Formats: sequence, structure tokens, C-alpha cells
Amino acid sequence: MAKVKCGVIGLGGRGTGVLCDLLVKLEDFECAYVCDTYEDRVENAAKRVADTTGITPKKTTDWHEVVTAPEVEAVIITTAWEPHIEIAAAAMENGKPAAMEVGGAYSIDDCWKLVRTYERTGVPCMFLENCCYGRIEMMVLNMVRQGVFGDVVHCAGGYHHDLRTEILYGEENRHYRLRNYINRNCENYPTHELGPIAKVLGINRGNRMMYLTSTASCAKGLNEYARTHESVNRKLATTEFRQGDVVTTTIKCANGETIVLTLDTTLPRVYCRGFCVRGTKAMYQEENNSFFIEEEHSNYEFDGTPLWNNADKYYEKYEHPLWKKYLEGGIKGGHGGLDGLVYDAFIQSVKDKTLPPIDVYDAAAWMCISTLSEKSISMGSMPVEIPDFTNGKWFNRQDHCTGVYTLE
Repeated sequence: MAKVKCGVIGLGGRGTGVLCDLLVKLEDFECAYVCDTYEDRVENAAKRVADTTGITPKKTTDWHEVVTAPEVEAVIITTAWEPHIEIAAAAMENGKPAAMEVGGAYSIDDCWKLVRTYERTGVPCMFLENCCYGRIEMMVLNMVRQGVFGDVVHCAGGYHHDLRTEILYGEENRHYRLRNYINRNCENYPTHELGPIAKVLGINRGNRMMYLTSTASCAKGLNEYARTHESVNRKLATTEFRQGDVVTTTIKCANGETIVLTLDTTLPRVYCRGFCVRGTKAMYQEENNSFFIEEEHSNYEFDGTPLWNNADKYYEKYEHPLWKKYLEGGIKGGHGGLDGLVYDAFIQSVKDKTLPPIDVYDAAAWMCISTLSEKSISMGSMPVEIPDFTNGKWFNRQDHCTGVYTLE
């Protein structure tokens, strides 16, 4: 079968990296169009694609051209956060499956727009949450499915990533995070941690998130960094950043479980997603990469340090089948191979005309956390209801992806 001809919209660091270092090397991908609001990015990406493939894609600074182009079969959206849903909905309206890179939503109306566009057109959209394909996350999911954890009661995760330089050099690098940190105060990047947790808890497939509360700390980290680093634009030392340094969001699920998400991106720290799963028989925590399994580890109740980094020994027994196959065939793409898996899953779903493993209902449920946390924070951490974007279908909705990229 012929390659899937894609238009790539958004050619900043993420978009250009994915396109030129991964997508052009995938057997079933062809770049038909490149688009960005900045012409130099368009020219650079087109040249790199041509140098690698020998084919020069069409170029534009207007994304509307891409979603309406007859030769484009699918659209990949790697822009700044704000236009993700608008572009995805337009692509679906024009009969083109869409794939969105991650980010939070700016309104509940946008989330409903995404769902209703899919339900009206029947054209799928995949949310490109690569962390759902993490090796450890998928092994934990496999262990949960096999009963190792017993009943899962609580999960936690976070986006713990020192982004001070990325944010504060936003004007120089034409990066969107700066304007978001000046103007919003919310859990602005929830899905790296929430995506794998949602799969563990069966969100939208027998379970759903009911309501949340969110609390933000004060905002000190960016101003402090700007004051003490002369290369940073001086005005940023006194700019009022609305985004709290640490945001904590607690979610209650229909089946009784709780989820805690933490955003921590403007203070000095090491990178960590804080993935944690607690069950009646076992726990996993990413900070020390360890399992505590009651039947095996009860003697370590008061000193767990010998268990640190013991997770690797469980791969032989519990490696997820997808990762077994992936390791045999060779890891592709950045972030330890996660990019290769998530983009391959989208391309294959388009090629095979199947529904993607992370769909519009997942996208809406996960992305809405940003705007709902913003509302909760503004009301003094009051509870805020999370909509049921499935309209009751979550009661008995099963996973619909049966291919090699299934996340079940």
C-alpha cells in the first residue's frame, strides 16, 4: 500500500525534530506539506525533508491550505498549544484524520468541539501522548491487568521539569510557554502523567473522572532566575507571572480511586514524571524506580532502600507485549523510543482505516484538566465537575484498538 501523505503543521523545536529525525524515516510516512507561521521554519523543514527523502514538500504559512489540500491524507499538529483543537477540528471537517501533540485545553467548549466534530464526521483524531507508551508505564499497566496490584486505589504523577530557560527565552526562541506563564495559572501540562494513569484506571472505558480540586503556590521561580542571570531579558525580572511554581490537582474517579497531579516547572529540580500506582497488593513509584509487592517485600516495610531500582528485574516476566516486539525490531525516535511508538500508531491507524488507541474522548478528558484547574484555583481551590465527554458510553465502552499498538 502507498505511503500516507501527511501535512505537518507547526515547525518549532518539537515539530521540526519529530518530522526530520523520525517521521521521514518511517516506512509508511510521506511529507506532502509543511506549515508554520514563521517562513524561515518552513524553508528549513522543507529543505531537510528534501535532503533526506529527495522529495520537496509543499510549503505554506497558512494552516488552512494544509487541511483543505486534496493531496493531504492526514494532518499532524505540532504547533503551540493554543490552536491544537481548532486545527484538528478543521482537519476532521475536511475528511482528514488528525493527530495532535500534547497540551492542555483553554475552554470546555473546545473539548466538546473536538468530540462533536468526530461524532458528526466520523473522522478520527489521535492525541499524541507519548508517555502512554513508556516502557515502565506499559509494564505497570500489564501487571495491573494481571492482578499483581490487586485493586488499584490511588495514582499520582507530575510534570516535574525545570523549564526556566525555555520559558524565559521565549521571545528569542519564539516559544509559546512564556505567554502562557504570564497569563494563566493552572495545571497547564497534565497529560504526560495523566495519560498512563488513565489507562491504568480505565478512564472512559468503565471508569471516568468526576471532579477535581486544584491549588497553586505563589510564583517566585521565574523572577528569581531572571534577576540572577544577566542574559535573560531584564523586564522579566519584574514581570508578574500568574503561573504558580507548583500546582497540585486532586481528582476523584467514578469507581472511587483518587489521582494527584503535580505541575513543577519553574524551580530547580531533576526531571521526573512521578508515576505512582498504589493497589491493595503492590505499589510502584518512579522516584526510586521500585516495586513494593506485599508477597515479596513485606520484610522491607521500614527500610525500602534495598528495593530501589528493582523494577528492571520484572521486565522478564511482565514486559508488555508491545515493548517485547519493539525491542526486537529496534527502537525509533526520541524520548527513549516513545515518539516512534506513538507516531507509528497514528500512521498505521490511518493506513489501516482503524480508530487510534488514544482517541478524541481521551483527548478531551485529559486536556480539560487545564481549564478546570484554572477555574478551581481562581475560586480558592473549590471542587469543579469534570464533564462526561462520552455521554454515558464510558459505562461499557471497550478499548477499540486491536492492532499491535493497543494500550490495553
